[in-house]
Amino acid sequence: MARRGLLIILSSPSGAGKSTLAGRLRAWDDTLQFSVSATTRAPREGEVDGQHYHFVTVPDFQTQVADAQMLEHAQVFGNYYGSPRAPVQGAIDSGRDVLFDVDWQGAQQISNSALQEHVLSIFLLPPSIPELHRRLVTRGQDAPDVIERRMQKSWDEISHWDGYDYVLVNDDLDQTEERLKTIISAERLRRTQQPELVDHVRHLQSEFGDLT
Repeated sequence: MARRGLLIILSSPSGAGKSTLAGRLRAWDDTLQFSVSATTRAPREGEVDGQHYHFVTVPDFQTQVADAQMLEHAQVFGNYYGSPRAPVQGAIDSGRDVLFDVDWQGAQQISNSALQEHVLSIFLLPPSIPELHRRLVTRGQDAPDVIERRMQKSWDEISHWDGYDYVLVNDDLDQTEERLKTIISAERLRRTQQPELVDHVRHLQSEFGDLT
């Protein structure tokens, strides 16, 4: 039976394993696609329009926001970023799930959007704050001052944990991956994701009538 796709939101403080788990989910199901954001900043070397970002002008971006064509949007360092609705709508209508890597504010906007009935939001917590700090240090991607800023920001992110459908403590990467797969597999069977159910039930009811 055909189904609609899900808008799968993964949020977490930096270092909680979100990017790693998103990659594992895509390896598990290669039909999962990332939402390609729109931005008003200029393309960087090697970036391809439509693949890395949808590069748009400020007036075009503002028009899309005014016309409710952005599921979420924000201004960061003078540039606008957002998630266009049209490609996501097309994906879920054809039964493909779309993966979003957004913070709690973006998650809240998407959850309150016109596509809210198809949203599945998941927040990842670290097992402890010392462990979160250790992960940020050992991955070797950031300078000490950047790590400090990420740690300060993590408190604000964690404080919004209760705005999500599911919350997982990522104390074991393999176990968390399996839990994510279980959640997604179950949520794909929600009534809202099975558009043919109503017709099927009506057909069953008509068959009862045929017996009388």
